Amino acid sequence: MSQQSRHPQRVAVIGGGPAGLMAAETLAAGGVQVDVYDAMPSVGRKFLLAGKGGMNITHSEPLAAFRARYGAREREVARWLDGFDPQAVRDWIHGLGIDTFVGSSGRVFPLEMKAAPLLRAWLHRLREAGVRFHQRHRWLGWQDGRLRIATPDGEILVAASATILALGGASWARLGSDGAWTPLLAEHGVDVAPLQPSNCGFDVDWSAHMREKFAGSPLTTVAIAWQDSQGAMQRRQGQFVVTATGVEGSLIYAISAPLRDRIAHDGSATIWLDLLPDLDAHRVLEEVTRPRGSRSLSSHLQGRLGIKGVKAGLLHECLSKEDYNDPDKLAQALKALPLELQRPRPIDEAISSAGGVRFEALEGSMLRALPGVFVAGEMVDWEAPTGGYLLTACFGSGRAAGRDALAWLDGSILRK
Repeated sequence: MSQQSRHPQRVAVIGGGPAGLMAAETLAAGGVQVDVYDAMPSVGRKFLLAGKGGMNITHSEPLAAFRARYGAREREVARWLDGFDPQAVRDWIHGLGIDTFVGSSGRVFPLEMKAAPLLRAWLHRLREAGVRFHQRHRWLGWQDGRLRIATPDGEILVAASATILALGGASWARLGSDGAWTPLLAEHGVDVAPLQPSNCGFDVDWSAHMREKFAGSPLTTVAIAWQDSQGAMQRRQGQFVVTATGVEGSLIYAISAPLRDRIAHDGSATIWLDLLPDLDAHRVLEEVTRPRGSRSLSSHLQGRLGIKGVKAGLLHECLSKEDYNDPDKLAQALKALPLELQRPRPIDEAISSAGGVRFEALEGSMLRALPGVFVAGEMVDWEAPTGGYLLTACFGSGRAAGRDALAWLDGSILRK
């Protein structure tokens, strides 16, 4: 095992995702030598994947509404956002020479809609600032106060004045976020909440007919009602997709946290689908009971209400034959069709994860159990919906960790 020589005020950043890179930028601006270690052949792999369908970098809604997206951890995440809010994110991107625009939904995108140009410009800036990158270097924990790093040439020990861990959660393990860090911190007394899927799909016990005929079918212009943790009914409109295993898509992801928690508490969760959100219940009943002559009920529903394809399939899947042929119950189902969700999809399929290092284990960004070790990004116990909220908080947490590490280093110098 070889050893790398210690350099005064050298900081190791473990993880080359958005949080780690932002921490590296902040540290380099503070005048310390920064080394970024990443287990993958290149940095920012999940960041690049997130940008494949259009790089949604942040959101333009008012800051109070933006903060509320972080739910139970709004107050803690607000500290990150205070130092790097959505407008600061846009200004930072502009500083990299990349223009942004606000979409019709309020989401903010780079003008080219891609992550790769942004990442290239960012890495160029970091290298110009002296940041050094070490790919295929996996962190294994500590030995004698130094970092154990597995490299293609064997294991090394790295001494650092401070360390920032930005290792991600446990979704999309093939891109580097595998959650392997959890036992390494737990064995040092760090309180880590179990990692769970977030922004995820759910399993439904479909019939073979439903799986074979409608898997991959989109449900557009629908609404979902669900019961929150306080027992109150909530409602949201959007779209999602029926899959061979259940349901997924933007509307499902947006409410995945309360659904996941309901399943954990009760064993399953029921949602109610409004297949006709633009029509009120009275109008739906009126159309269902309108005389149909010789037409079949299916033809009548298609002609009067546009119910066909996967929407018609869901009615047959979720209603008994008796209820389907009862006009009152059918009209009620068109506005509130119950669908039972059995379990979240595996965490490796999720867009992000919840759980991780609890805020109660932190002093600012520093681990109380490990002075000089700071954490940032998705490995901390918070979650948010997609829509730029995940990235903005990762950026903000990385910047906060970098600043906290610089302040700690300054304090260490003064104590000496």
